[in-house]
Amino acid sequence: MALGAIKPEAEIIKPRNDKREYRRILLKNNLQVLIISDAETDKCATSMDVRVGSFSDPEGLEGLAHFLEHMLFYASEKYPQEDSYSKYISEHGGSTNAFTSSEHTNYYFDVNPDSFEEALDRFAQFFIKPLMSADATTREIKAVDSENQKNLLSDAWRMNQLQKHLSVQDHPYHKFSTGNWDTLEVRPKERGLDTRQELLQFYKDNYSANLMHLVIYTKDGLDKCESLVRSYFEDIRNTNRNFINFPGQPCDSESLQILVKAVPIKQGHKLKFVWPITPGIHHYNEGPSRYLGHLIGHEGEGSLFYILKKLGWATSLSAGESDWTCEFSFFKVSIDLTDAGQEKFEEIVALLFKYIHLLQNSGSCQWIFDELAAICETSFHYQDKIRPIDYVVSVAMNMQFYPPKDWLVGSSLPTKFNSEVIQSALKELSPFNVRIFWESTKFEGLTDSKEPWYGTAYSVERLTGSKIEQWADKAPGEDLHLPVPNVFIPTDLFLKTVSDQMKLPVLLRKTPYSRLWYKPDTAFSTPKAYVKIDFNCPFSGNSPESEVLTEIFTRLLMDYLNEYAYDAQVAGLYYSVSKTEFGFQVTVVGYNHKLTILLETVIQRIANFEVKPDRFSVIKELVTKEYRNMKFQQPYQQAMNYCSLILQDQTWPWTEELEVLPHLEVEHLVQFYPLMISRIFLECFAAGNLEPKEAESMIQHIEDVFFKSSNPISKPLFGSQYMTNRVVKLERGINYFYSVEGLNPSDENSALVHYIQVHQDDFKLNVTLQLFAVIAKQPAFHQLRSVEQLGYITVLMQRNDSGVRGVQFIIQSNVKGPGQIDLRVESFLKMFETKLYEMPSDEFKSNVNALIEMKLEKHKNLREESTFYWREVSDGTFKFDRREREVAALKQITQKDLIDFFNEYIKVGAPLKKGLCVRVYGSSHASEYDTDNSKPPESSIPIEDIFSFRRSRPLYGSFKGGFGHLKL
Repeated sequence: MALGAIKPEAEIIKPRNDKREYRRILLKNNLQVLIISDAETDKCATSMDVRVGSFSDPEGLEGLAHFLEHMLFYASEKYPQEDSYSKYISEHGGSTNAFTSSEHTNYYFDVNPDSFEEALDRFAQFFIKPLMSADATTREIKAVDSENQKNLLSDAWRMNQLQKHLSVQDHPYHKFSTGNWDTLEVRPKERGLDTRQELLQFYKDNYSANLMHLVIYTKDGLDKCESLVRSYFEDIRNTNRNFINFPGQPCDSESLQILVKAVPIKQGHKLKFVWPITPGIHHYNEGPSRYLGHLIGHEGEGSLFYILKKLGWATSLSAGESDWTCEFSFFKVSIDLTDAGQEKFEEIVALLFKYIHLLQNSGSCQWIFDELAAICETSFHYQDKIRPIDYVVSVAMNMQFYPPKDWLVGSSLPTKFNSEVIQSALKELSPFNVRIFWESTKFEGLTDSKEPWYGTAYSVERLTGSKIEQWADKAPGEDLHLPVPNVFIPTDLFLKTVSDQMKLPVLLRKTPYSRLWYKPDTAFSTPKAYVKIDFNCPFSGNSPESEVLTEIFTRLLMDYLNEYAYDAQVAGLYYSVSKTEFGFQVTVVGYNHKLTILLETVIQRIANFEVKPDRFSVIKELVTKEYRNMKFQQPYQQAMNYCSLILQDQTWPWTEELEVLPHLEVEHLVQFYPLMISRIFLECFAAGNLEPKEAESMIQHIEDVFFKSSNPISKPLFGSQYMTNRVVKLERGINYFYSVEGLNPSDENSALVHYIQVHQDDFKLNVTLQLFAVIAKQPAFHQLRSVEQLGYITVLMQRNDSGVRGVQFIIQSNVKGPGQIDLRVESFLKMFETKLYEMPSDEFKSNVNALIEMKLEKHKNLREESTFYWREVSDGTFKFDRREREVAALKQITQKDLIDFFNEYIKVGAPLKKGLCVRVYGSSHASEYDTDNSKPPESSIPIEDIFSFRRSRPLYGSFKGGFGHLKL
């Protein structure tokens, strides 16, 4: 055992197929560390979890813990240059972030292995000697305020705060945790407080090494990494601060047995039942909340959801524990209601409590617990590898709560059946300590109170437990019962041997009806498979009506499959039927043992599809609400939608789809379905623990169902019908702009998408564009977000529309209108030009190497690998060895190539530059809308009408649609 390692009380439990090595050490400053060594990793990662969160905010300084989390990224005494930490991480193929919760703040990053040591040193300085300059403090308060502005019109944030607001006032759960300009600047000033001084004090008081847990994920051996950790992290101060506990319950008798009616922003109705319960962490081996969540949230026959759905009252239901600490916790049941369900409040409450009574009367069932435990065990031991950055965050959080042997397991492996623990948890779900939150736009104008931070309108009524009991006696007489044993639990986890080590997908089979791409698992050694069947249907997307009917068709299919296939999902076999641009696709992914059974059932349901009028009206109502709620999207999302609509040929605006929706009836879908399915082509992909003949027989079966019966449902496509994905070619030397007012008049935020189109798929241009994006990403964020504080959402990223590539700035702001933001983007590009010319050659090389390492990064799991290859199939590019070929192109690239590329395509006024700016004006910048559009800048052309513009432009050729010409 290495010197200084803690003698383990028990071995850390790890998955059977996990080859990584783990070592737990305690530094002399009392910092607990877990080192994970993975010789195969392409990325190293670190997470520091500090046991201090927003519950510790001083009175009257709401959001201080969250603000501190923002500030630690700026600079430190050892690395005083502002933003040098983020710049270093970005230049070496990494990413970094942090989040603040009630009792924790978690900081994390990943980076290429050869840069890990310096990155660790820079990261450690967050916790040793950060510099929180006065100038940066004032600027970053604006970022916190912008982050809060983004959340003000989000129903999830609003309802979460309302639950906090209606709790005990002197319990920290009651607080507003995010912070804004008012709480961090205005109010402290009025009280004579200096926010920066408060920040420094808060850091000094709370950031102590004994309250921290560190996880290091390295490519190196354990000994080497341990000495690094000791040299970098032992300097963190330890003030032996006590763990900060917040005893007491957030809900007293006043805040229980209440019915809260609240008005959401988006259309729809939701019921949320919330019970304070004993935190499940106290019984994590017995898993009472998991057991109850599994049953109350079940969707199979006889379940609460099954009945609510059958009655046409609900469209989704979820149940489980959330918002927990060691002192308190909540069990929540959330139900999305239909308009009919909104009128049946008492009956729904009654059915829920009737089901809870059923659970109490049935007693705890050992077979149900054993089944769950078996599913959890298989899931733990055959878990997919995930990105190191995600892994370290989850383990660092576990370290705060669980004994070391369970640091990797957390509460994911219930092993002890204990009837009393389950029954006692059930008792807590009583009518006498429930809080019911009922959201509906129907309550508009009928409420009498306003939540202070988000302005949510609500009213509170007392609702006695005895009243609920009376309702429960009169619950609809539906047959609620416990689930039956799950037939989808995999028992054959045998790994199949594939003779030929196929490193890339191959075209295994081609017929006039289908094409099958196949890729066996050569990397992950898990008993899992991934199958995608893409139905290309020429009639499915040729008008707004057909687009909406296809959407309703896929939703109905998922709806019909739910009772049967819900067990498959519980057992780790996931499926979906979803609309695509060209038809719809079926995806099945998970344990391969029962995968064929599920896939064949899905195919059968498609072939024998019929429209059930009662379910049609429920799904139509759901889809209509979703379309109506599009106007409440964040402004930057609206801008991105307009951008896609301008660029992508044969796409329809959601407004037209919403317009046709009310007129669509059952008979329209009845007539449309046979037409849609009358001519199809199947593009198929099968990967994972499957033998070639199994993959072939799956597709043969599907062909038999659709094309080979005596009266076939489908015929193959005509040569003229193959689907293409074509993209508008913008004009060189011109900057188009499209201006529009935000769809939601209550939203003050404006947004800009500044898009620069470059080329169609070409290895050398691809990598030059990617290199530009890698180098410019962090400087753009630093200048436009950290220095100029335009807004919390400030991103520079690549864009790829079916192989047509470019780069885009996406910025949302409440301080500047889109015209002004656009000027700031141009000004950044001018500034960046200088940086590019002056860039030292070693910095250029280091960016090239970082990009090469990112490209050579191995896929972590089957789903990730399959998604990558499927993109090649769906775009029609079929360059499965893309990464290797792009790396070869990168190795040839020179600094001059990059400068020439920038001068030709990107810089302001570049002769070949093809620009498109989409400007969405929020209510606070509405006055600028006319001014900006009345005098457009030189060489800018306004787009008055998207569709006239689209029709007037040439299109790039399509990679897709060559099915007939591809030779085996």
